[in-house]
Amino acid sequence: MRLTRNHVDAPLAVGATVALDDAVTAHLVRVLRLGLGDALVLFNGDGFDYEARLVSVAKRGAQAEVMSRREVRNESPLRVVLAQAIARGDRMDWVLQKATELGVAAIVPIVTERTEVKLDADRGDKRMQHWRGVVAAACEQCGRTRVPELHAPVALAAWLADPPRPALVLCLDPQAERSLRDVAIEAGCALVIGPEGGFGERDLHALRAAGAVGVRLGPRVLRTETAGLAALAALQMLGGDFG
Repeated sequence: MRLTRNHVDAPLAVGATVALDDAVTAHLVRVLRLGLGDALVLFNGDGFDYEARLVSVAKRGAQAEVMSRREVRNESPLRVVLAQAIARGDRMDWVLQKATELGVAAIVPIVTERTEVKLDADRGDKRMQHWRGVVAAACEQCGRTRVPELHAPVALAAWLADPPRPALVLCLDPQAERSLRDVAIEAGCALVIGPEGGFGERDLHALRAAGAVGVRLGPRVLRTETAGLAALAALQMLGGDFG
């Protein structure tokens, strides 16, 4: 039987007893009906799965003892940073979830000229907390032990001007002449996805100034929540671990 995997934001070591938060406890005890002595798997993003067992169960929390650890090597050799224009409603959740499953290394929610979602400081903090949960849950499901880095929302031009970004920046453009096969992708790249309605003139100017390479995915125009995922899958086939 496959053991349930749970992400915890805490150090993990063999022999240690770990306090599980209310959300994890509720899922294990109320949904899965686990009890004292039952086995589970914990991970915290350090590249290992930790086999554990429940040693304490209470209404407001549980504790698990770590029994062993196992290194998991299922990260893609291709490091792709997804710069995704913030989408409305649950579309952004969908992108985060599926991009994580597809092996993305990092995700940058970007604000473009035509981005319709407006986040003030309070809404931004709540949204980031929610998004982190979406990414962690996707890792639980797909078996990843490295949690993709989730950056705070940033304006497209500001992110393009930030030196830590990958040197190769690809921008999906249905009018571009190149396809992904025409671009030399070695260690990785950044993949920029526009919003509903596409990039505005200021966005395009910033992308050109940063040396971004326009690429297309076939003859059809894809929605913002489809485009990045299709490109990620294609990149994994061309230079990642789908081949």
